[in-house]
Formats: sequence, structure tokens, C-alpha cells
Amino acid sequence: MTRFGKISCVALLMMYQFLSGCQGQESSNSRANNQDVDKTAPDKYGMPATLVARDTSAAWHEPGQKLLVTGTVYKAGGKIPAPGVIIYYYHTNTAGKYQHKPKETRSLPPNRERQTHGYIRGWVKSDSNGRYAIYTLRPGVYPTRDEPAHIHLTLQEPALEKSYYIDEFVFDDDPLLTSAKRKKLENRGGSGMLRVLIQGDLQIAEHDIILGLNIPDYQAKSASDIQSGPEIGEDQPSFTPFHAFGPDKGSKACPVCKYGRYHGILYFVGDHPDWASIKTWLTFLDEQSSLRRDSLKAYFVYGNSDQYDDAFRNKMLLALGNELGLKNLALTFVPSFSDTKSDIALVKINPSVENTFIIYRHRTVVGKFINLAPTKENFEQIVAVLQKTKGDFFHLQEPAHD
Repeated sequence: MTRFGKISCVALLMMYQFLSGCQGQESSNSRANNQDVDKTAPDKYGMPATLVARDTSAAWHEPGQKLLVTGTVYKAGGKIPAPGVIIYYYHTNTAGKYQHKPKETRSLPPNRERQTHGYIRGWVKSDSNGRYAIYTLRPGVYPTRDEPAHIHLTLQEPALEKSYYIDEFVFDDDPLLTSAKRKKLENRGGSGMLRVLIQGDLQIAEHDIILGLNIPDYQAKSASDIQSGPEIGEDQPSFTPFHAFGPDKGSKACPVCKYGRYHGILYFVGDHPDWASIKTWLTFLDEQSSLRRDSLKAYFVYGNSDQYDDAFRNKMLLALGNELGLKNLALTFVPSFSDTKSDIALVKINPSVENTFIIYRHRTVVGKFINLAPTKENFEQIVAVLQKTKGDFFHLQEPAHD
């Protein structure tokens, strides 16, 4: 048993098949056709003629903290895997410099149009299931220490003529990643936050990418689209509702901060409560919480602004929890979904919809549903998201080059 609990044999087998089926790209890059690329386009310069879903950077065998970034690329909306997407990455060495090595054929020298990207750079192409994996070293911070350590990324979709950049990958445990810098993250392609876990001497960061998310002019949304809450791939903001019933009863605990690294479900209801549906959903969520125990925490967040009275609302939700005999579910409330004191306004919940379900893991939103009726089919949708994103951990050997 590892520090993360029992390893799933099925997950181990599936990951082995994925990795063994993706032949590693050589750092020597002997197949690159450099004469046929535009040298003013860094993400194309030196790109191999054939790309696969796994890449090992030129820095992998050098001293430093080994890092694996792996995940799934999804089409817009964050639900359907996107195959054939080229991800170009580059980052500093462990000293925080973009070093150029003339004898390293991947190495990108500087010119008048741009600064060098150095020799720690490469490409992966998402497989038929949207999966990708990058083996490299954790980059160092700039010698000036004015920016947190990061990895630059550019995406090239099969159907688009031009590539576009997404959020730099930054590290949640980096002391240089201040609150001010976190707030400036644009969530291009989803949150760029990497939350690493350690497996032996390897740091692993599971990270999904959502095509087009927060990319200007990527795809105009219909005026009829209903908006409520953060999008899949973005980080779930922290907020502090009052807990009327459940483990944190009587406190103003943040569900996202309190919970940890497994799954959380936030069930938001605003100005149009349907109490028959609410009771059915609460019973289902409590059953799932009991079934999954420490791997799932679920919260009901009531934000009806009509005739708000905190004492009455607390008494009402307490009575509701007792009536349904809830065991693990937390019943919480805020004055309204525009309330700034509790920071619920940051979550951008639409109070006019019947409900909004946000499913998150490692703070990242992995599922979202709006106006979801309490039917068997919709229960199965919730369970499917939990199963799909449960993230069993696995042991990985150092990747071999061809």
C-alpha cells in the first residue's frame, strides 16, 4: 500500500497500456525536418514529422526533480476527449534559464523575432482518448525571482489554422505564486495550476486541458446559453457559507478549502426552490457520500434572496436534515448568490436557474450541470463524472527512449 492507498490494478494496467503504446520521442529528434518549418514560429521549429502522445524532454536524465504532467485534452465544454491536438511545451532548466545547446537538435536559438526557448522543449499529440504525457524535470524560477516557476504551452488543433497559447503551468506549492499572481491567472484552456503528488522520486501532476476555454473569439456563445458557475477546467473559487447541518454545523467553513484532494459536489439552489426535487437530490447525494466516505464530500448551498433571515434559514435547514435523516451531507446557506461577504459572488451562480451542480477535484471543476432534474438518468450522470475523474494513482518507471 502506497501513501495514497491501495493501487487499482485495472488503472495500473490501463496506464501501462497507454504508456507502452506511445513510443517515446527521441530527444535527439533525428526525424525532425527543420528545413520545412518557419523558424520564426517557435512552436513549429524542429517539430518531428511524427508525433505521439508521450514525450520525454531533453532534461529528463539530468539532475533535478523528475516531473510527469499527464491528463486529457477535451473539446470545448470539457466532456468529449479531443484526439490529435498538438501540445508544444518549453521551460527553463533547474537554474531558471532558457539555455541554448547548439549540439542539441531540439534546441531553439534566439533571433531578432524572439527570445530563445532553449533546449528543454517538445511536443505531444493527444491520442484517440485525448490523453497525453510529458516527462521532464521541474523547472527552476528565474534568477530574478520575480515570477513563479512555470511551463509554457501552445495548442494546435487539427481544424484550426493558427495555434494559441494557454495558461502557463504553475505549481500550487510554489512560494512565489502569491495570492495576487493567482488572481491574475486567465484560465486559458482551464486553470494552469499544477498540484503535484509524489510517487517515489517522481512528482506527478494530473492536468486536463479544455480547448477554447477563455480564448478570445474562439467560439461565440449563443445568447440563449444559460450561464451559471465556473466552467469545467477552471478552479472552483473559495467561499464561506454558514453550515446549518452536517459535520461543520454552526461554522462558516469553506467547502473547497476544508475538503482536500478528492471529490466535492456543490449543489446550488437560488431563488426558485422546488422542495420536492431538492429532497430527492439531497437523499441521493447523502447516499453517495456514505458510499464513498472520505473520497467525496457533498454540500447543499441555498442562496434564496427572498425575505432572507439567517436565524429562520438556519432553523429550516436543520429541520430538513433531521427530517431526511441525512448522515454525511452538509446543508449550508448564504444570504444570496451575489453576497460579497461570504465570497459566494466569486462563484457566479445564476440565482434564476432551478439548480447548479459543480463537481470538483483538486479544486478543479470536472463536471457541471444546470437545471438537472432528480431522475435515474441524471443520477447516473453524476456517478459517471465521479468514476471518470477518480484518478487512481499508479507506479511509473522511467520512460525509455527508442
